Amino acid sequence: MNDISDEHLDAVLIGGRETRPIVVVDYDSAWPATYQRYAALVRAAVGDSVLLLEHIGSTSVPGLAAKPIIDMLLVVPVVEDEAAYLPALEDAGLVLRVRESGHRMFRTPERDVHLHLFSTGSPEIPRYLDFRDWLRTDTADRTLYESTKLTLATQEWKDMNYYSDAKSPVISEIMARARG
Repeated sequence: MNDISDEHLDAVLIGGRETRPIVVVDYDSAWPATYQRYAALVRAAVGDSVLLLEHIGSTSVPGLAAKPIIDMLLVVPVVEDEAAYLPALEDAGLVLRVRESGHRMFRTPERDVHLHLFSTGSPEIPRYLDFRDWLRTDTADRTLYESTKLTLATQEWKDMNYYSDAKSPVISEIMARARG
């Protein structure tokens, strides 16, 4: 989310903005198993609508400090066709949190898993995967990203999305090298 505003967040966040401290912790080797558990839940819930399901975000990068929130990428045929997945994901215990053009985000009631949905062909899909894959292999950029997150986590944010947006410049810099 680049250049977000209160107005944008008020339009897309279900349940409104949330002021929460940003907590970044050392990498936890249990995160991949947590992803696998939720991936099985998602696959069981939406079945054939799952075109791609991947562990993304900082918890998917061994050795990288992260907010202890498992981010997942789910590609479905058409994200706007909520009838194909929304009831099933809600029945599985996930809560719709973000509804914006081309993107939906569900989370667990405990707020420890974020499931990002995109349609086939969305440019966000390779962006997430390329960033994850680059950080898994490039120590210098992994360290840069981690130090940026740790610095930003010391600040107070009106909503977690502002923290995420503040990382955009360093993400763009890293992506330029990743796609070099």
